[in-house]
Amino acid sequence: MSSARQKRHAEERLCLLAAHSPVVVVCGARQVGKSTLLDMTFGAESETVVFDAMQDIEGARRDPDLFLDSRGFQPGGAPRRPRLILDEIQFAPELVPAIKRRVDRLAVPGQFLLSGSQQWQVMKHLAESLAGRAAFVDLEGFTLAELAGKGGRPPWLAAFLLDPEVFVASDRPRLPLPRTVTEQVFRGFMPGVQGWPDAALDSWFAGYVRTYLERDARAFGDVHDWAEFGRFLRLAAAHSGQEVNAAQLGREVGLTPQTVRRWYATLAATFQWSELPPFHTNAVKRQSLRAKGYVTDVGLAAYLLGLPSANALLGRREWGALFETAVVGELRRQLAIVAPGATLSHYRAHGGAEVDVVIDHGGRLHPIEVKGNSRPHRQDAAGILAFRAAHSGRDIAPGVILAPAERAYAVAPEVWVVPWDVA
Repeated sequence: MSSARQKRHAEERLCLLAAHSPVVVVCGARQVGKSTLLDMTFGAESETVVFDAMQDIEGARRDPDLFLDSRGFQPGGAPRRPRLILDEIQFAPELVPAIKRRVDRLAVPGQFLLSGSQQWQVMKHLAESLAGRAAFVDLEGFTLAELAGKGGRPPWLAAFLLDPEVFVASDRPRLPLPRTVTEQVFRGFMPGVQGWPDAALDSWFAGYVRTYLERDARAFGDVHDWAEFGRFLRLAAAHSGQEVNAAQLGREVGLTPQTVRRWYATLAATFQWSELPPFHTNAVKRQSLRAKGYVTDVGLAAYLLGLPSANALLGRREWGALFETAVVGELRRQLAIVAPGATLSHYRAHGGAEVDVVIDHGGRLHPIEVKGNSRPHRQDAAGILAFRAAHSGRDIAPGVILAPAERAYAVAPEVWVVPWDVA
């Protein structure tokens, strides 16, 4: 089976939501497998229509009611298939009110399955118009378990959040990944690129960036200088894994801080950028601290930085930030599956102590540090130990240092090194 058809963790959640909600929307960047997921899960029992920015497919934008009526999705009508998959719905927003009218008349679970690659358009139109009628699934690239062909079982974060003490004390195997850590970080996690040869990766990502700039970012409507925005995208990649400083980046690009913040928002709204808010027990002080930002896919970040090969990653100053980008992305993807209600943040004390990721799950805090070397030691646990000391009154789980290590081992009281590719 090709990597593009790998079983996804999100299938179970998609089926659960389709069994209860009349409309299910799968959101995510282009090339993360939204269409493939819907087709693999419901394609045999569904009719599928793929929309396009340039064409009004079957008059859906011009006459959305007629479009739906022709498929039997009308009062008293019998649709040709029990489900209708509407792919790239952001190109036919006129359909949303028509779908709402039909759902209000007769709410059949899983009747409409939608996908979209522009968060702002999809979420704004659907969340407002279909409030209480639609459920959402956010999809990103593959998890490590999916790459290893283990997408049918829960990823390791499920066991860790359930019982961290048992997890760190257990001897869990590593995943049988098809590539080394540097090869996977260089390639990234988007399904479409997994089957491409190393020599052609730059061509794949060049096409991805060009399509993104010409279609997704342009459709967002908040960018006027596309060459300048492309340069901003590359500089954002150079700041992946760092605190977001709009004034500093603005000086580097020659833009105002307001424009930088607006363009960061554009990247986030089109699924190319994500941020971890600062952790602080005081909500007012938290507002004065900076978030940490990450390019959503680390392979795209490596391409934007102009790195020539996987072997070129080691020994480069970018390695630590890229490995952190990869691991934070993995945590984000796993949390969306096993604990959608959990929150991710980062910690930085005034004295300089840092923790890359703090997961708040049910009130219990899980500090996680990321290190790009294969043998972290006690000094690498300093941030987690400082975090525990500063919040001694909170319920804090054993800390974890995720690294390209061969095995799990303790480096300090309540702090364990865990391989980044643990099963």
